[in-house]
Amino acid sequence: MTREAEPDRPPIDVHDPGVVASIDRYWRSNLRIMAVLLVVWAVVGLGCGVLLAERLNQLRLGGFPLGFWFAQQGSILTFVLLILVYALLLNRLDARHHRELERLRAPGNDPGPRA
Repeated sequence: MTREAEPDRPPIDVHDPGVVASIDRYWRSNLRIMAVLLVVWAVVGLGCGVLLAERLNQLRLGGFPLGFWFAQQGSILTFVLLILVYALLLNRLDARHHRELERLRAPGNDPGPRA
């Protein structure tokens, strides 16, 4: 679905300092979310599945050693859950960013025509 131009409202000026600051905050938040989720994935996939496998193998899950389970299933399930978490967090971030841009686009914030 495409949005048609709204004749009564000017487009968002990407050179406006408020808009630039909003975009910077959006990307910093996005990168922070990705970094945290990648660290979780590395800890589960590499840490639990490889580095800590011997210790975790002393415990059993469903009849299998826990270290083996993490290496075979846990890291994959964690990855799928992290994709879901990323999608949910980014939907929330996108909505917040959209609301912020709409506030900046409001008639009271309109700097007027550019020369």
